[in-house]
Amino acid sequence: MSELATLARPYAVAAYDRARESGKTSAWSDSLSFLTQVFQDERILRAAKNPRADKQKFTQALLDLCQGHLDEESKNFVRMLIDNRRLELIKNISELFEAYRAEEEGYIAVEVFSAYELEDDERNKIEAALRETLGKNPRLNVSVDESLIGGVLIRAGDRVIDASVRGQIQRLAQRLYN
Repeated sequence: MSELATLARPYAVAAYDRARESGKTSAWSDSLSFLTQVFQDERILRAAKNPRADKQKFTQALLDLCQGHLDEESKNFVRMLIDNRRLELIKNISELFEAYRAEEEGYIAVEVFSAYELEDDERNKIEAALRETLGKNPRLNVSVDESLIGGVLIRAGDRVIDASVRGQIQRLAQRLYN
């Protein structure tokens, strides 16, 4: 994973610098997010990695697939990634881009996993607690994970806060076995 991040970093930096210069960080963010979704399809990923694939045909097919989701600069970025055989790094590039954006704009992306759908007041309480704890404005991405049994699991950067029933049971079991 760290090797992929190392390979992706110069592309992410270049994309972010260009996005800032042009004042289109939101559009670039959307484009990279869309490309990440496209490359979750194994067939497309396999075609991108195929050394015998015709680059021009693959490029045209990919850009046709992305019609309406990429502006001209994003298309040029995709062409460069294809030419350098680095298109498989798009997820890492997107993650690094979002980290640079969050750092500059003063927010932090936070993954919240809850055993049930959160109501607005619960979400607001979590945001307020994270804002105080982290010193940044959190942007929550909430997902339901019924395996947690109850409570929440929060990931903010390299910090993990496990306030789930499953986590409590695991910690209790660990203490009992030791």
